[in-house]
Amino acid sequence: MSGLKQIIDALEPIDGGWRGAIPDSWLQGRTSYGGLSAALALHAAQLSDTDLPPLRSALVAFIGPLSGTVTIRASRLRRGRNAAFVQADVESGAGLGLRATFVFMNAVESKVDHQVGRAPDFAPPQPGDTTFKGNSAVMFAQNFELLDRRDATVGPAEWLRWVRLNDRDGIDPMVELIAVADCLPPAALKLVGGPAPVSSMTWQLNILGPQPTTTDGWWLLRADSAYARGGNSSQEMRIWNAAGEPIAEQMQSVAIFA
Repeated sequence: MSGLKQIIDALEPIDGGWRGAIPDSWLQGRTSYGGLSAALALHAAQLSDTDLPPLRSALVAFIGPLSGTVTIRASRLRRGRNAAFVQADVESGAGLGLRATFVFMNAVESKVDHQVGRAPDFAPPQPGDTTFKGNSAVMFAQNFELLDRRDATVGPAEWLRWVRLNDRDGIDPMVELIAVADCLPPAALKLVGGPAPVSSMTWQLNILGPQPTTTDGWWLLRADSAYARGGNSSQEMRIWNAAGEPIAEQMQSVAIFA
């Protein structure tokens, strides 16, 4: 099973980009797991310019399937005094599969200092706790260690899950976070009551700080859908580290074919 770092290290430079491969162990149905595709796009974006500030935001469109050999290209859209916008495309034999716009930005002085909300009362896994690898039919999930909360405090269209990447040594913290951040199943699947064909359409992730850090690789992910109708679900997502500090806020649009 190829780890994320192995996939990144195997990327070959080509004219204007990189060529790599999506192993079968990272597939989600007939396409690459979205977190992997976005992580490869971010890696290429980081290499596309010099002295980039920390990642602040990512806007991702899942346009088509990605599998097998992929080509990744990243280009500067604009770079100002504090912020840089970089676009990254990931293509395979089926055509353009992912387009991402990454916003890198330095912290600036501000009189505004505001934060509300607390992490859910759900302690990170401890040595000896029983975790799992997800549904064996979902190939990419085997690359993660997982622990769900399954009690009455979790809503009917909500997931609350600790997630840890199996092989994370030597990976850029932002790339690791992007790879982990899309790990939850669509929240509306809980309303379906079982497996069903779904497809993430768009994904926005905002980083809440200069650099994501946690303990023992554990991140707490939450996804909650307040709207699912006509084959479309809109869900809000959050990430906390093992200390309960907010790391990222997200939103996703998901198509449901059930």
